[in-house]
Amino acid sequence: MLVSKILSSRTWVLLDGLRQWRPACSQHIQICLLQQQVKSWQRILSTSCAKCAKNERLKQKRAISEKKLTRYFVDHRRVCVIGGHGGQGITSFHSEPRKEFGGPDGGNGGDGGHVILKADQQIKSLASVLPLYRGFDGERGRSKNCYGANGGYTYIKVPVGTLVKEDGKIVSDLTQHGEEYVAAYGGTGGKGNQFFLSNENRAPMTATLGESGQKRVLYLELKTMAHAGLVGFPNAGKSSLLRAISNAKPAVAPYPFTTLNPHVGIVHYQDYEQVAVADVPGIIRGAHLNRGLGLAFLKHIEHCRFLLFVVDLSVSEPWIQLQDLKYELEQYEEGLSKRPHAVIGNKMDLPQSKANLLLLKERVEQRVIPLSALTGDNLEELLLHLRDLYDAYVTTEQSRRQNPVKW
Repeated sequence: MLVSKILSSRTWVLLDGLRQWRPACSQHIQICLLQQQVKSWQRILSTSCAKCAKNERLKQKRAISEKKLTRYFVDHRRVCVIGGHGGQGITSFHSEPRKEFGGPDGGNGGDGGHVILKADQQIKSLASVLPLYRGFDGERGRSKNCYGANGGYTYIKVPVGTLVKEDGKIVSDLTQHGEEYVAAYGGTGGKGNQFFLSNENRAPMTATLGESGQKRVLYLELKTMAHAGLVGFPNAGKSSLLRAISNAKPAVAPYPFTTLNPHVGIVHYQDYEQVAVADVPGIIRGAHLNRGLGLAFLKHIEHCRFLLFVVDLSVSEPWIQLQDLKYELEQYEEGLSKRPHAVIGNKMDLPQSKANLLLLKERVEQRVIPLSALTGDNLEELLLHLRDLYDAYVTTEQSRRQNPVKW
């Protein structure tokens, strides 16, 4: 009964035909036809049985590597914007019965569309911004004095707090949700011959082309990449720490310069406050001289409101790391190392770290938070201190009558 329900009437007719055709065809052809029929039965069985169909889908699903799932943060972008081209005007003359010489009726072309930057509070990164944007072209004019349609506007959504620079100068600062800035104006549409009608010229044959849109190269830069920035030398455990306190998944490996682009993770608190923490790529000695990718890394740190210095306690003399980090920040921008910060002693799970922690506390005036990003020891102290830094930042911004950045 089961086989009769699965197989359709058409399938039974094919089987009867095969039995009747058996004396006339060779054995090889019969085998090929039967194999093809069996494959169709398997497809019917897999789709009719929910369990079999589910197993088949699971087999076809490919596992996505963690590297492909990683999304990094972009806080600066170079964009070329081109306004839409204006539509051309046309030359046309009106003609109808009993009105053979109706005069010119060529319409004007439509204007090209603008390219507009629009601040959106739901956008947090410039990763979705493309390197080239082109506005829509205006339509050409038509006869009977019909004007061409204007090109539609092209909107580029950017985060709130985006600086727009051109040739090193700030041309716009998008600080409010919904604020717009016309990055490139569209070209003006051409004129039809009806526009040139005058008493001196009753049958103009002139029509102009539309103008080209404005072309500009702009540099977009975020004033605030994250609330807190993890600053440290390569292989200090910054990526592991960000994994431990948030849902971000930066790459982790036992070699330096694993992180080449900043990653931002969100720390959630019970009162629904969210603190953004950025994993800044590790800097090296001489980074302010642009050794390696020093200036690019230091620019990320500049966009953080307060800092978390991550020191590797497993190395000898860890306080020298802290001194070198502050020196590089101060050489890049005066006062950058004096922003509100905390000192984190990582890798407390290693045996030599406990002795180095005591030496570090003796030589550092600031509070040192010892923890292990690998085992999760003492992460609560870091989260509480991180919240204190965030509350102090909010209070400072409100005292200046400015809106603090919220995630």
